[in-house]
Amino acid sequence: MDWIASQINHEGVKWWLSIGWTLYVVVVSIWILLQRSAPVATLSWLLSMAALPGLGLVIYYFFGPQRLKRQRIKRLRSRKRSKVRASMQRLRERMPDGDQRLHQVARLVVATSDFPVSSATGMRLLTGGAATFDAIAEAVRAARHHVHLEYYIYEPDQTGTALRDLLVEKARAGVTVRLLIDALGSKKLGRRFLKPLLDAGAQVARFHDTRIGRRLRPVINFRTHRKILVCDGLVGFTGGVNVTDEENERIRSDAYHDVHLHVQGPTVNWLQTVFMEDWAYALEKEPAQLAVDVDMELLLPDMPEGDIPMQVITSGPDSGLHAIYRAHLAAINAAEQRIWLTTPYFVPTEAALAALTNASLRGVDVQILVPKKSDSALVTGAARSYFDELIRSGVRVYEYEARMLHSKTLVVDENIAIIGTANFDYRSFFLNFEVCLIGYGPELNRHLAHQFLNDLRQSHAVSYKSEKGLGRRLFSSGARLCSPLL
Repeated sequence: MDWIASQINHEGVKWWLSIGWTLYVVVVSIWILLQRSAPVATLSWLLSMAALPGLGLVIYYFFGPQRLKRQRIKRLRSRKRSKVRASMQRLRERMPDGDQRLHQVARLVVATSDFPVSSATGMRLLTGGAATFDAIAEAVRAARHHVHLEYYIYEPDQTGTALRDLLVEKARAGVTVRLLIDALGSKKLGRRFLKPLLDAGAQVARFHDTRIGRRLRPVINFRTHRKILVCDGLVGFTGGVNVTDEENERIRSDAYHDVHLHVQGPTVNWLQTVFMEDWAYALEKEPAQLAVDVDMELLLPDMPEGDIPMQVITSGPDSGLHAIYRAHLAAINAAEQRIWLTTPYFVPTEAALAALTNASLRGVDVQILVPKKSDSALVTGAARSYFDELIRSGVRVYEYEARMLHSKTLVVDENIAIIGTANFDYRSFFLNFEVCLIGYGPELNRHLAHQFLNDLRQSHAVSYKSEKGLGRRLFSSGARLCSPLL
């Protein structure tokens, strides 16, 4: 009798657990479906949640797709609109007659990111952290009014300390210093390190500060992955280089290999706009009030139009248009001669993978450069799971062997080039706040193409079915299944 009673109780527990699990799956499924994410990502989350009852709910709450609302500083954006038509006309004049591809890409960026075509009077591609930090130090020393910095990773190491001390010097001299750091990426930057800056009068803000309770969710998943530096509104920097010894080859022989861009001219106005809107958001200030607090003439100085057509692109979870993702796809689909892509994290969407393979199959020279070993084994495994399909379609895949490759560039034909902070993966395309510069014409394209060929000298071509062994193939396939979650 005791045995029968125990069996009945045991069956009852199983029944209630089954009911509970079923209700959990139904509730979570409704929640996830209402987000209207990509089908692949939705299915990945549904399977993960079903396999991890309870715990999965917590994971989805913190890491699942969310939408953020941010206001734009209309006064900043409208101030330079009068220059837009002249820049667009210059683009038309410089491009071959009848070539509508560039104009279509430019219009797409305007529609999705609301940044018009602008121009640069000068630009310099900086290879490596050492060259980048030298150029940044030179620009900061020359600043007379303000220095604005926004970084995902700013470490309190030798490189970070050197830049901090320079900023302290400028702040004491009366230059306005505003430093915006991501709360997660720069989590090691504590009060002790920042105290000299604050004592000198500099302003420091954290993007999605964890101390603000209502932002506990977005700080974990939604990061400002942007790297922006603007001095006096006249010169600007962006690219892949963070402020850390890990990217300074003078300090570490195994420093990341990366590139950064130094620009001058009207394009800097739009990098400034990106920074100021991020600054207002981080401080929880009303954009209208911030626009009153700052001097527009000094933030957005009038500059002569340059001969290099350029356009700023931004994207983030505050917009469902995914401007950087669309710009990459538009550029790839417009290619007629070559597509040379460099990225440290290659986790393409199905549409991006199809665009690359389609281009190769129609005769375009498609080459992809990735690190042999990235700083994430899971991302490396996921990337390699795509190699067979790429190579089968005629795409040439290379792995950079010298160091960890961290560059993020795209070269299309001879007149489109993109450089910035965005990796070719789900996180950069759909979750992070990112910024890129797209150059129209031969100038930026030529520099990035030259850099790509130089990097190939320290790389090896991946052969078909390069992943040997059942264990490694299973790991890569499993990592690929997690692609929408990486």
